[in-house]
Amino acid sequence: MSLNVANCDRCGKIYMKNNYGLCPNCLREMERQYETCLKYLRENRACSIQELSDATEVPVKQIVKFIREGRISIKSNPNMTYECDVCGAQIREHNMCDACRARLTKEARNMAEDEQRKKHNAEQEKHASFLIKDRLQDRTK
Repeated sequence: MSLNVANCDRCGKIYMKNNYGLCPNCLREMERQYETCLKYLRENRACSIQELSDATEVPVKQIVKFIREGRISIKSNPNMTYECDVCGAQIREHNMCDACRARLTKEARNMAEDEQRKKHNAEQEKHASFLIKDRLQDRTK
């Protein structure tokens, strides 16, 4: 029998499980931070993410989480950018910059080609060893 309790991801307190992984107090605090950020952004469209964090006392990490969840839109905020998860370049959408995404795609394509090449080489070796074996059997007869 499993209990429907867990430790809060944010503060570590025990709470009744929910979809957010947070206790009710942390959930309320996160919603308060979200409302504070939203209010500040309505009044200061030209601010950067660091300025937003400094003015609202909400950590940059939490603001980026709001953006990635789609709760805060930065389309009308021209100076709002956050870091690429891979290289740290400033981006306005997704988790990776275009350069990292292209590199990842290229590496995945190269890995697939390498697998195909390995399969092809294994087939060739299998076939070649069979032919050599046959030739040696023919000589001994």
